[in-house]
Amino acid sequence: MRPVLTAEEMSRVDAVAARTVGFDVLVARAGAAVARAALDMLGGGYGRRVVVVAGRGHNGDDGRVAAALLERRGVRVFVRPASDQPEPLPKCDLVVDAAFGTGFHGKYLAPTVPGRPEDGGRAKVLAVDIPSGVDASTGVAGPGAVHADRTVTFGALKPGLLLRDGPEHCGLVEVAPIGLPVEAASAYLVDDTDVGALLPARRRDGHKWDAAVYVVAGSPGMLGAAALATRGAQRSGAGMVRLGSPGATPGSVPVIEAVARPLPAAGWAVPVLDDLGRCRSLVLGPGLGTTLETFSAVRRLVTEAAVPIVLDADGLNAIGTADEAARLISARRAPIVLTPHDGEYARLVGSRPSDDRISAARELARQSRAYVLLKGSTTVVASPTGEVLLVASGSTRLSTAGTGDVLSGVIGAFLAAGVAPLQAAALAAHVHGRAAARGLAYGLVAGDLPDLIAEVLSDIGPPHVTAGGEPGGAR
Repeated sequence: MRPVLTAEEMSRVDAVAARTVGFDVLVARAGAAVARAALDMLGGGYGRRVVVVAGRGHNGDDGRVAAALLERRGVRVFVRPASDQPEPLPKCDLVVDAAFGTGFHGKYLAPTVPGRPEDGGRAKVLAVDIPSGVDASTGVAGPGAVHADRTVTFGALKPGLLLRDGPEHCGLVEVAPIGLPVEAASAYLVDDTDVGALLPARRRDGHKWDAAVYVVAGSPGMLGAAALATRGAQRSGAGMVRLGSPGATPGSVPVIEAVARPLPAAGWAVPVLDDLGRCRSLVLGPGLGTTLETFSAVRRLVTEAAVPIVLDADGLNAIGTADEAARLISARRAPIVLTPHDGEYARLVGSRPSDDRISAARELARQSRAYVLLKGSTTVVASPTGEVLLVASGSTRLSTAGTGDVLSGVIGAFLAAGVAPLQAAALAAHVHGRAAARGLAYGLVAGDLPDLIAEVLSDIGPPHVTAGGEPGGAR
């Protein structure tokens, strides 16, 4: 996983590194990394024209060091000071934005990027650490924030490069190691290698009950949600899925590989508790509806079910506010994962997530005593004790009905396989996003995702067996 440092954490890291490595050494390394990136963007040095917009702080120091190095390579460099009322820049091949770094707050009016590249368009922009005018903690960009084609950031990623407006402003991001002690990061970005490393491989003598999932979802008129959650679990490694849809006829959900369990329209928490048996996780909520009976049954299962729970959709509506949820969850020994989008978050907390989505997810996790997966273009997963994993694989392809039901099934399968809840939720969100990227650019629907998820896991997941050749016969 790749470390992500908030502006406050970065400030502490800088202070430690200045004492242990030396400030001048850090600036020299940072400036050299910027110069290398600039030369790469320019395709060479001799005869090229570069404007460095340099602030008065350390970000500007990095830019000035880069300017000196570029001049040695034959680049014609103009260093302009950053100001509140920037003057037009001369035509050039590249603008280096070294005006403000991660500690900047407020608004920044960036100078107009001049034309050049053979006078056929504007000059490219290279940002130092983070595009000026983008908040390093939230990713919120002011009206005059820099739009970069590439960003060189130091030591670790910053939340502002991943959240809100950040990805649209930073372009291609390169993390340059300059000797900063980033081990103290409290947030990390999930990538493909984590999927293979953290998901357990199937044992050679494994069987279907090793990762069995119980899905309680759907109701008359809402059976599609049950099918999507079930198929999400099946295609993510669940060897057995039991499916119950309160008040629905057993077998009416079109997923033939699941074992349908008849559940009455009322009082269905009791048969679910009796039937959990060998199941290792419970997916609860999609398509259940919002009746008082549903609310009562969900609350009882949250309190009494002895397996990890994924609580989604109508299940989240059933538990009330975050404080009410905490009272229910406090009796649990097994973990529970809440998966709210912004509207569901608002119903739990009383207001929509703040611009600082990492803090928002952390606060709900702390208050509710649950693991929280806060959905978004970059998904934030937080533990009750403050650990955070970020997932940036999602896209607008997932902005269609039912994709969250599939995600719940994936999380359920990973929990059933024995993955810790924070990692299970984050890995599931990452695989979910990677699967969408393989689908149709237009017209992707939730039902497309389970098969695509299986393809992704087959490519980047763990080996099918731990050792000893192919698995044995079916069980």
